[in-house]
Amino acid sequence: MKNLFKVMTLLSLALALTSCEEKAFREGRVMAGGKYVSAATLNKGKQIYTEYCMACHGVDGDGKGVAWKGMDVPPRNFKLGIIKFGDVASGELPHDESIYKTLEHGLNGTAMLPWDLKPGQMEAVWNYIKTFAPDTWVGKDKELGEKITVSKDPFGLARKSAAIKMGRDVYHVVANCQSCHRGYVTPAEFNEMSKRLTGEAGEVDEEFYKIKPQESDHEYLTIPPDFTWHEIRSAQTVEELYLRLAAGVGGTSMPSWKGTIEDEEIWAVAHYVRSLMDMRNTPKRDELVKKLGQ
Repeated sequence: MKNLFKVMTLLSLALALTSCEEKAFREGRVMAGGKYVSAATLNKGKQIYTEYCMACHGVDGDGKGVAWKGMDVPPRNFKLGIIKFGDVASGELPHDESIYKTLEHGLNGTAMLPWDLKPGQMEAVWNYIKTFAPDTWVGKDKELGEKITVSKDPFGLARKSAAIKMGRDVYHVVANCQSCHRGYVTPAEFNEMSKRLTGEAGEVDEEFYKIKPQESDHEYLTIPPDFTWHEIRSAQTVEELYLRLAAGVGGTSMPSWKGTIEDEEIWAVAHYVRSLMDMRNTPKRDELVKKLGQ
């Protein structure tokens, strides 16, 4: 795998040398949020991008590098100016630090690996990537979104079971998460939850236990994860899940839940989703599948 990636990188470098004779940056740029980035930093970022990123993301940042056709999860098209996993409400421009986390840790279940870059290198390459979508990122008139901070977990370990129980209710009835993802309760359980929370009976249709592919602004269908089966791209801990639920996923049908449901409910769903993730590759998942008749 490593040798294949090296070959792809060399091919990508050769392509850049033969088809992309762009001159070096001679002037700096003012980026969103009023941050000035020098020409030296952008040139450094271009060099890092060419060496590490171009094989997947392409010479022009369009996500179509020499390696992209062999990937189940398409590389990000930076020309669209859309960031999936930020620290602001989806649709707003994220702060640089949230992108640095992706560079440092990678994205689970994808070809986006963790990169051992120093802070100055991460700053340089990310600001170079912004130049692929100048209408989105470049200019003193571009504003960053309001940063979503992780509040204090109102449950903690002491009330973990209560959090999971509430989260199950919120997931299936309040937020109706199975409209995109899938349901994890029996028809009888769903009916009981619905009556208790809304006063009305809840019905399970034939789509209830299915994942529903969604249209996106990324030019491909996105697949909402089955939390008991798929790896979650940008979140592993309850705190990270809280942030993703609060912020949403940019360019997809996953909205920001901040301000739509109560903060306690977001935390509860985060605990519940983490409990589902803990079933992955365990007998508990087999038991759940059998219980649901799937």
